[in-house]
Amino acid sequence: MTNAEYRKKSKRLEDLLKRMTSEGKLSKLLEIELDKISDEIALYEEQYYAFKASNLIEMIELRMYQRKLKQKDVAKILGTTPSRVSEILNGKRGLIIDLAKALYTKLNIDPELILSA
Repeated sequence: MTNAEYRKKSKRLEDLLKRMTSEGKLSKLLEIELDKISDEIALYEEQYYAFKASNLIEMIELRMYQRKLKQKDVAKILGTTPSRVSEILNGKRGLIIDLAKALYTKLNIDPELILSA
């Protein structure tokens, strides 16, 4: 993927996330597109913008920054509440298995970071 393709896909990802936030959910086709674009962007970022977070909270915050997400956006993506995301980011709550799976599949977070949380 070229840098121009990366920027184009990042813009499409932002559009899909905004749509999901405003409408509450996406159609199955758009969910598939979101997952595919997210995976492609993650691979590109790992190759050209490698950053090793030292813990899960840092990695979640990095993904939020990269994708210009707010806690409420992350909550919708992960299928949880904004308050639960806030508690996780503040270290007040641990992960449940469904949330751990969503962090891996939806935000492309390394399973080693998830398991070490």
